Amino acid sequence: MWHFEQPPAWQSADTAQFLAVVNANSRYFDSKPLQVGRAPGRLDLMGGIADYSGALVLELPLAVATFVAAQLIDEAIFEVFSPDLATLGEQPWLRLPLETLEAITEQKQLAGSWASYPMGVWLMLQRAYQLPTDRGIRLFIHSEVPVGKGVSSSAALEVATLQALVGLYGLELSGKEAALLCQKAENNVVGAPCGIMDQMSVACGQADHLLMLRCQPAELEGNIKLPPDLAVWGLDSGIRHAVTGADYGSVRVGAFMGYRLVAELAGLKAAPVSGQLVKIEDPLWQGYLANISPSLWESQYQDKIPLELKGAAFLKRWGGTTDPVTQIDPYRTYPLRQATAHPIYENQRVQLFRSLLKLQTEDEASTENRNQLLGELMYQSHQSYSRCGLGSSGTDQLVELVRWAGPASGLYGAKITGGGSGGTVAVLGKREAFAAIKQVVTQYEAETNYNPLILSGSSPGAMAFGSLRLVL
Repeated sequence: MWHFEQPPAWQSADTAQFLAVVNANSRYFDSKPLQVGRAPGRLDLMGGIADYSGALVLELPLAVATFVAAQLIDEAIFEVFSPDLATLGEQPWLRLPLETLEAITEQKQLAGSWASYPMGVWLMLQRAYQLPTDRGIRLFIHSEVPVGKGVSSSAALEVATLQALVGLYGLELSGKEAALLCQKAENNVVGAPCGIMDQMSVACGQADHLLMLRCQPAELEGNIKLPPDLAVWGLDSGIRHAVTGADYGSVRVGAFMGYRLVAELAGLKAAPVSGQLVKIEDPLWQGYLANISPSLWESQYQDKIPLELKGAAFLKRWGGTTDPVTQIDPYRTYPLRQATAHPIYENQRVQLFRSLLKLQTEDEASTENRNQLLGELMYQSHQSYSRCGLGSSGTDQLVELVRWAGPASGLYGAKITGGGSGGTVAVLGKREAFAAIKQVVTQYEAETNYNPLILSGSSPGAMAFGSLRLVL
C-alpha cells in the first residue's frame, strides 16, 4: 500500500481520500517513490478581475483541494492520468513523447484542454531549470475542486503539479516564484489571459485567513482573519465559468486599452516594442490602473474615455497596449470606459473592506454597522462586474436572494467571484447564519431547478503542505 513517508503537516479527510484513490489505481505506477503536491481551490471575496490591473485582492483558500503525484519513468514520455475525468465522461489519460511537447504547444493543439495545465507547468519548469529530458514523467491527478465554478480549479491543478515536480527534481521555489511560473503556463500554454491572483492564493494562502495580495505584480501583504462573528460561503450558480471565455478576455483587453488612453491624456510617453505590445514610461501609476484614485479618474479622465471602441480604430491610432498576453481583435468592439473604471473603483473598495475588517468595534450596534458596510461593498463590486458585461442570470439571482434575506437573517452581502460570467457567488454573513444560506439554496433550486453546491471551510496553501513522498 502506498503511504506518506512522513505524515503531512495538514492532516485532513482529503489526504486520506487521496491515498485511497492512489491505492485503488496502484496498477498505474511502478514501485519507484511518488512525489505529491496539494493545492486548494480559492474563494475570491474581493478584488476579482482587478488583479491584472494591479489591485489589492482578498482571497480565502478553500477546504477542497487538488492532489498531484509525480513519478519518474525510464521512457522519454509525458504521461498524465486522472480517474476523476472518467466519471465525467472525458478522456482521462494522455501520453506524449517529450520531444513533441514544444511543437504541440507552438501549434496550440491542446490549448484549453485539461491536459494543457500540467503539461504547461512541466514545460515552463523545464525551460527555467533545464530539466533532463532523457527520462519521462508520469502524473496522477485527483481533485475535489469543482471545475468551471470560478474557484480556481485550474490554478490548483497547476500549483499542485508544480509542487510535485519540484520535489521530484529536488528544486526549491518560493511561493511567489511558483505562482508566477504557473501563471506563465496558463497564459502561454493553456491560452488563458489570467492574472496572478489565483496562483498566488492557492500557493501562499493560510487556513481560515484571507490572503492580502497587491497584484503589482505579486506583492504579499500578509493574511487577515475574519472577525469571529463572520463567515463566508461560496454558492455555485450552475452556470459554467471559464477564464478563457470571450467576455473575460474582452474586458481585460478593454482595461489595457483604457490605460493606454489615460496614459496619453496624462502626457506619458509610449513606444512600440513588437506586434501589439508597447511600453509606457509611467512614474505616476507604475503601469497599473488600480493606482489611479477614483477622484482623479472622475475629474480628469472618465469623460474622455469612449464608452466602447472597435479594435481596428484603436490599433490604427495607438498601435497596441502594455499587455503581453492578449491580442486586440480588429473586428471586435471592446467595453472601454467601464473596463477601465472597474479596477480603479474596485481597488478602493477592497482597501475599504480590509480597513473595516481590522476595525475594532466597541458595541453591538457598531459591529452591525461594520458588517452592513462590508456587505454593501460586495454588492457594489457585483454591480460593477455586471456593468463590465461579466454577470450572468444565475449569479445575479443568487445575489438578489441574499439581498432579499438581508441582515435580519444574518446575511450581509454577496458578489460574483473570479472572472465572472457565471460560476460561484461569495456570501458574507454571521457565522451562525447557515440556516439562511440553506434557505437561499432552497429558493434558488425552486426557481431554477438547480441545487447549488455550498462551499465552506478552509485549508492551507500549497507551500504549507510542501512536496511529500509516497512509498510502498
